[in-house]
Amino acid sequence: MPMLRFLLELVPSLLIGFWAGRHHQTLSTRFASPLVRFGVPISVMGLLLKGGLSGDMLQAAGLAVLAMGLVLVGASRVPGWDQLASPTLRLGCCTGNTAYFGVPLALAFLPDEALPISIGYDLGATLLIWSLGPMLIASQADGSQRLHDVLRNVVASPATRGLIGALLVQATPWSARVADALWWPSRLVIMLALIVVGMRLGCIHRQGITPAARPLQLLRPLMAKLLLYPLLLLSLAFLLRFDPLMVQAVALQGAAPTAISLLLIAESVGADQERAAGLVFWSTLLALFTAPAWGVLLASQF
Repeated sequence: MPMLRFLLELVPSLLIGFWAGRHHQTLSTRFASPLVRFGVPISVMGLLLKGGLSGDMLQAAGLAVLAMGLVLVGASRVPGWDQLASPTLRLGCCTGNTAYFGVPLALAFLPDEALPISIGYDLGATLLIWSLGPMLIASQADGSQRLHDVLRNVVASPATRGLIGALLVQATPWSARVADALWWPSRLVIMLALIVVGMRLGCIHRQGITPAARPLQLLRPLMAKLLLYPLLLLSLAFLLRFDPLMVQAVALQGAAPTAISLLLIAESVGADQERAAGLVFWSTLLALFTAPAWGVLLASQF
């Protein structure tokens, strides 16, 4: 069963990480740095080469940028949703853990042909969050980030390094063999990354959930991320007349919980860390139920 396959891939890694994070609070920091520096580029390379660099991938990346841009610009103007005036919460509503949650979701519920679409969406979203995220969150603290930092952040992004590596390998006669060789290391990186996510969740739980980070205080951002944002992607994909598989794949990526990169960015600029931590924590727990529900619903409708 797709749902069982999805849960078996995610839950053990998250639980192992959660237990480790509760007992060793600095462990996630020690694991995360080399994983982001070396593991993520390798994983992106392997997934890109396996899925194949295609026009569908570029379309999905463009749709990710479009949808996230609409949320960042328009969410705070929705009547009754004043809470989303916070750049951190707006980012949290549209920044999903697509690489380590969304890709296993796609592999469990959709055919293999959806993999390039899922990876393309993740690539576009990752480049946007790491380029604009620090500047937007810092603007509510001291406004110290400048526009020229955007290019630096894009170049430094592990997704960019993985993309460049994939393009270089794709131009060689050995691309198919390299893709096969990197496939299982790429999946291993996803598993290790899920363990690190679990560690961060364990640390947050041990330190205690502050009043500002409790689920009732974050109810609207959580609803926006887990229910409304997938609906937005579904609507945009229909309006743009994408084929059914593209519609399924991008909507399913939207169902992923808030990415831990939101918390990392908030910590790096020293702004809104409590609400970022709460949004990551609660959306990840809730997405264990809502994301498979989206998978079943989308698979049954197309």
